Amino acid sequence: MSRFQKALERLKSKPKDFTWNELQTIMHHYGYKEIKGGGSRRKFINPKTGAVMSLHEPHPQPVIKRYALEIIIEHLKDYGLL
Repeated sequence: MSRFQKALERLKSKPKDFTWNELQTIMHHYGYKEIKGGGSRRKFINPKTGAVMSLHEPHPQPVIKRYALEIIIEHLKDYGLL
């Protein structure tokens, strides 16, 4: 199983310890580019579809909060990626 597949399966299970690096793996696999904004604000933009997802990069720990996982999953479903 590839790193992407492992990260995607973990995302679907909504674990409490899902990391920013795992999210980056998934988003880059789907063709998204990460744009850094002010502070910890990040945008993932897909140049092919024009899809944009805005999040805060978690810190000091790289663990993504549950509500953000819900946003990510919903976004991927909306664009037919999940």
